[in-house]
Amino acid sequence: MSEHSLKAVSRSDEGKGASRRLRHAGVIPAIVYGGKSEPKPIQLEHEKTWLASQNEWFYSSIIDLEIDGKSEKVLLRDMQRHPYKQLIMHLDFQRVTAGQALRTRVPLHFINEDKSPAGKAADVVVTHELNEVEISCLPKDLPEFIEIDLADLKLGETIHLSELKLPKGVEIPELKLGKEHDVAVVVARAGRVEVEETPAEEGSADVPAAKAEKGEE
Repeated sequence: MSEHSLKAVSRSDEGKGASRRLRHAGVIPAIVYGGKSEPKPIQLEHEKTWLASQNEWFYSSIIDLEIDGKSEKVLLRDMQRHPYKQLIMHLDFQRVTAGQALRTRVPLHFINEDKSPAGKAADVVVTHELNEVEISCLPKDLPEFIEIDLADLKLGETIHLSELKLPKGVEIPELKLGKEHDVAVVVARAGRVEVEETPAEEGSADVPAAKAEKGEE
């Protein structure tokens, strides 16, 4: 598990007006909650946080959040974005307790698809049905992503949730709900084959229905 960090400071002003002023000043209003401590309103510098948000780890890894010089382990739980501007409106972070299992979503990384029999075939379409999956594990076992090796994938084959190779200590809670929850992750299907139109025979021509009827009168 890689270490990632962000810096923040506590804030006392709350409400829509205060949040608006913070955003105008290039600051993101946020909150940290969970654990045995009370929810804590904080603020982060927008530019640095925006750059961090361009990385995959920002959404699925434990972050070392330094608040007023004191560090807390957190997970991002919610992000509100501006409808059309490159602007983060608000962030929610949840505290992480070392010995307590957590549930979060992590991305799936697909490798060696182009080397597989399905990937090499021109008439096969490989579909990624899922791009992320919810897992349960202790904080120390949290992976940044789960890798799926498609090197042996063939036409007609499907890889299900239960077939994923999970890191030690990691589970997929959905699989405990029954076989119907063992959904497809990757499917290799036959692609659509385009049929070439056969040129009309020489001397033959299509006659519009209206003209054909008129000629028969």
